[in-house]
Amino acid sequence: MMKLKHLATATFCLMVAFGCSSEKSPIYKDASADIEARVNDLVNRMTLEEKILQLNQYVLGINTVENNFGEMVKDIPVEIGSLIYFNDHAEVRNAMQKKAMEESRLGIPILFGHDVIHGYRTTYPIPLALACSWNPELVRQASEVAAQEAYDCGVNWTFSPMVDVSRDPRWGRVMECFGEDPYTNAVFCEAVVKGYQGDDMSEKNRIAACLKHYVGYGASEAGRDYVPTEISDQTLWDTYLPPFEAGVKAGAATLMSAFHTISGIPASANHYILTEVLKEKWQHDGFVVSDWGAVEQLRYQGMAEDEKEATMLAFNAGIEMDMADRMYQKYLATLLEEGKVDMKLVDESVRRVLRVKFRLGLFEQPYVEEKPESEMYLLPKSLEIAEKAAAESMVLLKNENSVLPLEDVGTIAVIGPVASDSTQHLGNWGARARAEDVVGIVQGMCEEYAGKSKILTAKGCDFEGEDKSGFAEAVRVAKASDVVVVCLGHKGSWSGENQSRSTIEIPKIQEELLSAVEATGKPVVVLVTTGRPVELPRIEKKADAILQTWHSGVRAGKAIAGLLSGRYNPSGKLAMTFPYSTGQIPVYYNRRHRARTGDQGLYKDITSEPMYPFAHGLSYSTFEYGKLTVSADKLKEGETISAEVTVKNASQRDGLETVHWFVKDPYSHITRPVKELKYFEKKLIKAGENVTFRFEINSLRDLGFVNREGKKYLDKGEYRIMVGDQSVSIYVI
Repeated sequence: MMKLKHLATATFCLMVAFGCSSEKSPIYKDASADIEARVNDLVNRMTLEEKILQLNQYVLGINTVENNFGEMVKDIPVEIGSLIYFNDHAEVRNAMQKKAMEESRLGIPILFGHDVIHGYRTTYPIPLALACSWNPELVRQASEVAAQEAYDCGVNWTFSPMVDVSRDPRWGRVMECFGEDPYTNAVFCEAVVKGYQGDDMSEKNRIAACLKHYVGYGASEAGRDYVPTEISDQTLWDTYLPPFEAGVKAGAATLMSAFHTISGIPASANHYILTEVLKEKWQHDGFVVSDWGAVEQLRYQGMAEDEKEATMLAFNAGIEMDMADRMYQKYLATLLEEGKVDMKLVDESVRRVLRVKFRLGLFEQPYVEEKPESEMYLLPKSLEIAEKAAAESMVLLKNENSVLPLEDVGTIAVIGPVASDSTQHLGNWGARARAEDVVGIVQGMCEEYAGKSKILTAKGCDFEGEDKSGFAEAVRVAKASDVVVVCLGHKGSWSGENQSRSTIEIPKIQEELLSAVEATGKPVVVLVTTGRPVELPRIEKKADAILQTWHSGVRAGKAIAGLLSGRYNPSGKLAMTFPYSTGQIPVYYNRRHRARTGDQGLYKDITSEPMYPFAHGLSYSTFEYGKLTVSADKLKEGETISAEVTVKNASQRDGLETVHWFVKDPYSHITRPVKELKYFEKKLIKAGENVTFRFEINSLRDLGFVNREGKKYLDKGEYRIMVGDQSVSIYVI
């Protein structure tokens, strides 16, 4: 027995000498273990300080967003939960991750985030433009490109998609949303989430999505950021919550709270939306991050007396991670001591953060391969997707006498401040984009028409100001050409956060340049490059054709030139209404009925109708819609019928056509919009061919509505299915 005892002692010493232990490896380090078991095991091992640091986010690198300037964090705790990463390569990120993995007691990896809004380095069109493509699959592919580039740089988490339904183009952040319609935002939200996350977030080239800004930020009063909103409970459910619910159902890992107040309660301290709806009703098990400084800002909103109270309100409402202002780090421990925060809620919040990290596979793969830029960014397939997305997103608003496409044209003048300024095509929130990556309009036109047409250029004027010294050269170039392409618009920096504008006009100097060029008598094609809908009535009078090009990313010039030449056939349709004037705002398609008919209640000095309505968009093809039919005109709750329409391409050019299916409920015990988009589909129709579009109508899903508690209901009676200028009645019995 003594010999056995000595043998056991010797074996133990050898184990210690070689760094072994008789204790099993912790469950949280076991990749084969269930994620929930790993999460619980790790939480049980953590100190209070370690837990609180997991609920905080710092910045690593140089913050290039104008409204978020901050010094590069020098002394980052190795236990920090997340870092916003600003760099073009993974070296700094990996070094910081190595520090966390090796110097922290438990080796918990850091979650690295970034604002990947419409691409990372390969920038594609702004989200509002992408919605005009009506091609969710293409948007999913573009999101995959963004995820791959972000992942290769070391980013695991993006603060996107933004699915704030917005109906006020004065708001700079309309560029980030998918337009004015809840269903449209929901569909594209799902596409983006799938593009970022795939089916398994732990796979290579996948990143976690973050739905923002939760919720109702797009209803900001007068289109200004950070201001209060008044949203009824019923409107919250029928308009602003559906895109977020769709994103949660699609598996979005995280959400971001919003800056504004909702009927008196700040979104970042709103227990109803953050906990009762998101966590309890929708069963979301990821986490919520505040927007930049939103916890501290509860003081400015008049809810919290000081920073400590702001921390208590935000945390107890349901925000798990504090972005940038370090309120949680400062005050959570004290609030626990005072009994104003429950330790159970702290543990649950930490579980939510760790759960996302485990699902991303960060514990098994904390580092990313450090590659040369040539293997990370601007890959051929990525650029192909970016160009296709730009071409399908641009909207042909006018094409009088079929001036477009420009075929067999001897000389083309390309004039205006946007013509050679490639930087503006990136728009705002350009992530790691570089101006030198962009194909501008002049470059695109020269490449497109090489050996076919002569391209002449003149700037004419700047984006704003009063300097007309360049007008003479622009007029001279116009006179020497057969057709003039006038490139007008807004700078990319004029859209985005904190970029509200009191008017949505094109600056006066640009309109005056157009007038000078139009006076030459040459055919005029106007390109409008903006991040929001703009006033166009004065421009429309002077233009034979108008193409809304948006801020469309690195391949903007290639897509524009391809559309002008006819290599691409325009297929974009508006996801947001264009008003005649700023004074009409808000004007949107799915408004509710007014109390009187005729001309009562309408503007007396201008039409109350929009200039270019939702879903407007022209093509070089001519599409003829056949008769709208339904499989049955009566159904009960729970039943499904179908509607069909056949569309013919009555032209000699293949084209993509989007069919929008609307539902109208003439009478309801809660009044409803005049019509509601319920389905859309885009298909290629070859010249001379017929294609049938089909809408499967589920009674409750497609005909039902919601009450103030978010409960879906279905009234009996008449409903109308609408396509184009046709409608057919069906009846719920």
